[in-house]
Amino acid sequence: MDYMYLKALAKINLGLDVIRRREDGYHEVKMVMQTIKMYDRINIKKQEKTEILVSTNLPYLPSNENNLVYKAAKLLMDEFDLKQGVDINLFKYIPVAAGMAGGSSDAAAVLYGMNRMFRLGLSMEQLMERGVKIGADVPYCLMRGTALAEGIGEKLTRLSGCPSCYIVIAKPPIGVSTKFVYENLHANTLQYHPDIDGLIQSMEENDLQGMCDKMGNVLETVTIPAYPVIDEIKNVMNEKGALGAMMSGSGPTVFGIFSNLERAQDAYYTLKSGVLANQVYLTEPYNVPRKE
Repeated sequence: MDYMYLKALAKINLGLDVIRRREDGYHEVKMVMQTIKMYDRINIKKQEKTEILVSTNLPYLPSNENNLVYKAAKLLMDEFDLKQGVDINLFKYIPVAAGMAGGSSDAAAVLYGMNRMFRLGLSMEQLMERGVKIGADVPYCLMRGTALAEGIGEKLTRLSGCPSCYIVIAKPPIGVSTKFVYENLHANTLQYHPDIDGLIQSMEENDLQGMCDKMGNVLETVTIPAYPVIDEIKNVMNEKGALGAMMSGSGPTVFGIFSNLERAQDAYYTLKSGVLANQVYLTEPYNVPRKE
């Protein structure tokens, strides 16, 4: 196998709680992660030279070791002493630095693809063990679907899939530093914690409204005061009939959950034609069956 054509899927956080800041500086989290049907395209081609070539459709993205797809390829090439290199073409569609794990998903796709191309024989668990060396979200992006993430995000438990719905994604034309958000989050004195267990229970019961009622993201307590446009986008989605709207990850992307396609399309076109967001998408959840 000399070529592979892969899709790297995005994620949103249906629930994001920070339990505490640990003594080592890391934050202990409890999150519900959900893959959605938005993706980057990645083409991997073997080449005779033992080198890694990366090209992208976005000129501002690095094509060297600062790109996570490069790091993923190098990790496997070094460990298995591969004598052939790879030429990776990355076509980005997931918003960059937007709380949707685009870079982590790209790295996960490269790990998966190279494992098959070079017949390395790694299991999913072994790929996930390597993925965490690249980034905390990479193991989840290999796993896909719906999962509870605990610890510092590395403990993953497969959950029942998200109930059928339509998801509007809107990213405002701003960048938000994850470091800024966590540094300004007073994790040990938070007054609000979303009901993650109740959220999971609603998903088990296939209760979309119940799920949306229990969605919450404690990072909004930092990001919305600093960037009020996030709240403005949430308000538009709610006014257009969203069952729930929330910021994903550390932002600034906002998503709205709709049970009705026409209402979702109305929100999509309203945001698409407005000034609050410069990237707007309409998609659905991507679920993976849970093995009992």
